[in-house]
Amino acid sequence: MKLMIINGPNLNLLGKREPEVYGSTTFDTYFSELQAKFPDVKLGYFQSNIEGELIDKIQEVGFEYDGIVLNAASYTHTSVGIGDAVKAIDAPVVEVHISNTHKREDFRHVSYISAGAKGVILGFGLQSYDLAVQSFL
Repeated sequence: MKLMIINGPNLNLLGKREPEVYGSTTFDTYFSELQAKFPDVKLGYFQSNIEGELIDKIQEVGFEYDGIVLNAASYTHTSVGIGDAVKAIDAPVVEVHISNTHKREDFRHVSYISAGAKGVILGFGLQSYDLAVQSFL
């Protein structure tokens, strides 16, 4: 099985950014742990702060991979383009959020991705990614 994890803006700052919300582990460290937990899954990883690059990556892997784990971060609540890209591909997408977005600001309660996603996992910290990978097994 081949899965791609795609992270959006500011997730490159995990471990530094708002540790009370996002924890103190970098995504690179966590990704190594995730690969060790799921040795039979070929995991890829891509991060960008640029909306168009995220759309390009979704389109690139969306017809070749078995699934995508997508944390579009703040673009979740603003990007019709990313939502449309998720609907346009063959690969199922699991939307992931580290925090429980429903316990945060009102604008974070709306997702342009959820309608096209296989499922949504939020609020379990980095373990949200574990749960997303498990959902494909």
